[in-house]
Amino acid sequence: MPVSTPPLRTRRLPCQSRKNANSRPWGKPTLESEVEAHFGRHPDAEIILSQPGIGVVLGARVLAEFGDAPGRYTSAKARKNYAGTSPITRQSGKMRTVHARFVHNDRLVDALHLQASCATLHDREVRAYYDELRARDVGHNAALRQVGNRLVGILHGCLKTRTHYDQATAWSHRSRALVA
Repeated sequence: MPVSTPPLRTRRLPCQSRKNANSRPWGKPTLESEVEAHFGRHPDAEIILSQPGIGVVLGARVLAEFGDAPGRYTSAKARKNYAGTSPITRQSGKMRTVHARFVHNDRLVDALHLQASCATLHDREVRAYYDELRARDVGHNAALRQVGNRLVGILHGCLKTRTHYDQATAWSHRSRALVA
């Protein structure tokens, strides 16, 4: 009698979807299906899910870490500062240095890093921005941080105007710069 080997497990990236992810073979719901059921009821869920690189679980993480109080962030800059994606510029005389923030919400930074990573795979404008940064000798993590910073600003604008992500609107400043 031939011995069959069990199938090898492959590592799944956060931006890849699983087949039949809503339940386990024995019928118990997964955490992902429970998060989807509860997160889907939130009024901002559709707007957050329209963002590039965000799925149900990651969207719930981003919403939980940012909070849902409408007046909490007065501007996109305030939201970016809270997220820890905006750089800190220190200047004295002729010396000017730009550094990453080291005081931040680790869970939010991790979620935005995953979003930026997945968005570079699935959105061509985000990928073009990432490639432009890399062409300027910006490191991978710094480029993802800048992409995440831009995506946080886009998310803030979408939440403020109650509109879904639109690639043409979000990246229109880049197409005008390329034409000029």
